[in-house]
Amino acid sequence: MRDNERVTSAIREPETPAATTPPRLIATDLDGTLLRDDKSVSQRTVAALAAAEEAGIEVFFVTGRPARWMDVVSDHVHGHGLAICGNGAAVVDLHGGPGAHRFVKVRELPRNNALEAVGLLRDAAPGTVYAVEQTYGFYQEPAYPKLHMEVPDDLAPAEDLLADGSPTTAEPVLKILAFHPEMEPDAFLTLARLAVGERATVTRSSPSALLEISGPDVSKASTLALCCAERGISHEEVVAFGDMPNDVEMLTWAGRSYAMGNAHPDVLAAASGHTVANNDDGVAVVIEQLLNGRI
Repeated sequence: MRDNERVTSAIREPETPAATTPPRLIATDLDGTLLRDDKSVSQRTVAALAAAEEAGIEVFFVTGRPARWMDVVSDHVHGHGLAICGNGAAVVDLHGGPGAHRFVKVRELPRNNALEAVGLLRDAAPGTVYAVEQTYGFYQEPAYPKLHMEVPDDLAPAEDLLADGSPTTAEPVLKILAFHPEMEPDAFLTLARLAVGERATVTRSSPSALLEISGPDVSKASTLALCCAERGISHEEVVAFGDMPNDVEMLTWAGRSYAMGNAHPDVLAAASGHTVANNDDGVAVVIEQLLNGRI
């Protein structure tokens, strides 16, 4: 998840790691990576994705977005049509189209862990407000700002939303969203990780002080690794793309990885290669080079 503000901007020729094992799977983030800032997929990128699939390379969309926000790429799925959503909390079959996605795998955030994380972060960062993301539902506290283009299913304190017998008990919790109106985003992330510890995974994909809290050991990387293991694909055969802190583990795990020209400094440091910015079709640039045998 990410709004339209870009963290940094740079236009340069891709820096590529040395060619190693031929790729069998491309894993790409969406916002700030595959998508342009206007949330469109360029024709060049559409053609590159189709060419990769035609060459026998699977393409996985790996995003912090919930399944219901995947309409931006539903028209561009090929082959298996799977996506990893919610920072690894769900594997979703996109073939049904918007509103008809099928959950193939769910890695939920246990409610007790969620409640503990909410309490600990309230103490560590007073003023934090929360929303609860589920497979289909979305709930938020009354003070949570309108950061998302949707109407919540209910408004209540997070402790009530996560309590036994609440309206949310019918579905698994995929992640908690925590927003602070004043803290610097990276400082908030560091503070939250120290406060929450191993009870949950804390990351961020927005340039604002909005954190995403998932189940223990749930990340884009860990769920991608599970999907690859099911297909007999090693991490050396994966090429990954990303731009924000929630991509770092995935970029570190993949055999080859590319930070976008507009990426967060931590992403630039984690990736084995760099490409141009999302608005300059950085993912397509690398895919074209891969298919042409130039890298």
